[in-house]
Amino acid sequence: MEKIFETQNVEQTEKLGAAVGKLLSEGDFLALTGDLGAGKTAFTRGIARGLGIDDAITSPTFTLINEYHDSVTLAHMDVYRLKNLEELQNIGFDDYLKGYIVVMEWADKVKEMLPVEVLWIDFRVVGDSLRQLKFTSNSPYYDKIVQELSV
Repeated sequence: MEKIFETQNVEQTEKLGAAVGKLLSEGDFLALTGDLGAGKTAFTRGIARGLGIDDAITSPTFTLINEYHDSVTLAHMDVYRLKNLEELQNIGFDDYLKGYIVVMEWADKVKEMLPVEVLWIDFRVVGDSLRQLKFTSNSPYYDKIVQELSV
């Protein structure tokens, strides 16, 4: 399934993220791709709000992984700076595949290591503040999430 959403500003991007966050469960994996500055971190802020997490959400560009704990645990990853797949393995990537909701920015850089079922979200800048977010699912589970967003 593929579905494109458009957002007009950061607030709308966060709101869409919050709607997604409300539908997520432990073990879910969102793979974010797209342009630099297109709204991946703003979207993740929204996901955190949808999960009930009130912490300040910042890009993990230099830390690689930020964890946020509430009734569920969100692992926000940014693999932009990784030089190879071994680096991801060395930081305990596999440990995050159970017991967490994972949102990974620049996920296309390490797609060989990702679970079989992920929800891909590609971010495109199409105007000063206009963004297109293309959701692509390869599973009935994520198809259902995308369909619930479309209602």
